Amino acid sequence: MSNLLHEEKTYSIIGVCMAVHRSLGSGFLESVYSEVLTKEFEKRNIPFEREKKLELYYDGEKLNKYFKADFVCYNSIIVEIKSKIRIIKVDEQQIINYLKATNCEVGLLVNFGESSLKYKRFINTLKVRLR
Repeated sequence: MSNLLHEEKTYSIIGVCMAVHRSLGSGFLESVYSEVLTKEFEKRNIPFEREKKLELYYDGEKLNKYFKADFVCYNSIIVEIKSKIRIIKVDEQQIINYLKATNCEVGLLVNFGESSLKYKRFINTLKVRLR
């Protein structure tokens, strides 16, 4: 038996992404996938916030700068989408930073740009250690 954090929720999100990729294929802009994901999340009753502003803090003080996550689902899973030939280290670092800056426990980096959907799961290790 698997002990993945938010296993059922992340599988449902990944399932939606796979369905969208099967339907559209690769090659569209991120904004197209984002709009279609919004429609599919609504259809499947997956709670989400699109382009959620993530506040940043330094030494307890709120910064003027902020991140904007493509989606935050179930109030705890960041979904960052890409439409690239392949995911590179800076894309992974982006979602790691989003997790560090929030109370979200899990991040999904999803790439629609390849011939088959690629995704990677990240865990907010600070959040998990504090449990």
